[in-house]
Amino acid sequence: MENIQQRFGQRLKQLRNGIGISQESLAGLADLDRTYVADIEAGKRNVSILVAEKLAKALNTTISELFHEL
Repeated sequence: MENIQQRFGQRLKQLRNGIGISQESLAGLADLDRTYVADIEAGKRNVSILVAEKLAKALNTTISELFHEL
C-alpha cells in the first residue's frame, strides 16, 4: 500500500503532466530545486503546507486540488 507521500507525488506528477510541463519548469515556477520536485514525485519528501501552496500556484490550481482523492 502506498503512503500519503507517494500518493501526493503521483498526484503532483499527474497534474504537471496534464498541463504539459517538465519537472524543471515546475520547479522554476514554484521557486524550488528540480531535484526537490523529483523527490516529491518519487514520494521521498514530506511536503510542508508552504511548499504545497507554491506548487498549487505554479500549477495554477488550489491546494485542495493537489490533495484531491489522496
